[in-house]
Amino acid sequence: MLTVRGISRNFGDHRVLDEVSFDVRPGRMTGFLGANGSGKTTTMRIVLGVLAAHGGSVSWRGEAITPQRRPHFGYMPEERGLYPKMKVREQITWLGRLHGVDKATARANTDRLLADLELTGRADDRLESLSLGNQQRVQIAAALVHDPDVLILDEPFSGLDPIAVETVLDVLRKRAASGVPVLFSSHQLAIVERLCDDVVIISKGRIAANGSREELRRTHASDRYELVVAEDAGWVRDVPGVAVLELDGPRVVFEADPQQVLRAALDRGEVRSFTPVVPTLDEIFREVI
Repeated sequence: MLTVRGISRNFGDHRVLDEVSFDVRPGRMTGFLGANGSGKTTTMRIVLGVLAAHGGSVSWRGEAITPQRRPHFGYMPEERGLYPKMKVREQITWLGRLHGVDKATARANTDRLLADLELTGRADDRLESLSLGNQQRVQIAAALVHDPDVLILDEPFSGLDPIAVETVLDVLRKRAASGVPVLFSSHQLAIVERLCDDVVIISKGRIAANGSREELRRTHASDRYELVVAEDAGWVRDVPGVAVLELDGPRVVFEADPQQVLRAALDRGEVRSFTPVVPTLDEIFREVI
């Protein structure tokens, strides 16, 4: 498990991280969310040793992360950092070799990743000739080519069309299923909601929410309910103490004592469904930010 405990960081007199703590568990996808300038990238860079923390610690499997351990991490920065004149296969294989992978394994890993990311047909093209979306997929391959113990991705879905997103999602799910802890940031909350097991939300350098996706949904659930009846549900507006949020024929979303409304609905006739409204990740994000 990757463990971040109480890390702080200042830039001059400005504190950009303040006692940031969270875990990234093996075999789980952890979405790291926050507005621009909230401290996501700074946190990732401290985990990777690119920046030093001014307080706190980062550990892997209970031990401090040494310079010898960090090459076993996979990292994809938000800014593209590959060589535009190099050919795709050549570049990914070379990066694998830089991480200490032998030549045969680096080539095999490269070819497998190119196939998984649907880039085999562009393997011998120069990077600069690829679309921005395909360049993004090459960056993901570069982060994975050495079979890292931990995977950290900063905005991995940036610039990808919907088909490419599905391709990348499949690759990341398989990597997590193999036991690798995956930490990724993204502003595309709909994708995060589909992909992540755990969520960490940072705001102004502090952790605003942290837990499994389902835990956060339960914690931030409001007193909103959805009722679907056989006939028009407009009568709910006349129930004392009820605030109707949405009304569409037989379907109504409201805030109130649910039992009062349910009893009234049963007295009137058929109730087709009655459920609490679970907040989306976007709603939770807006609430805590």
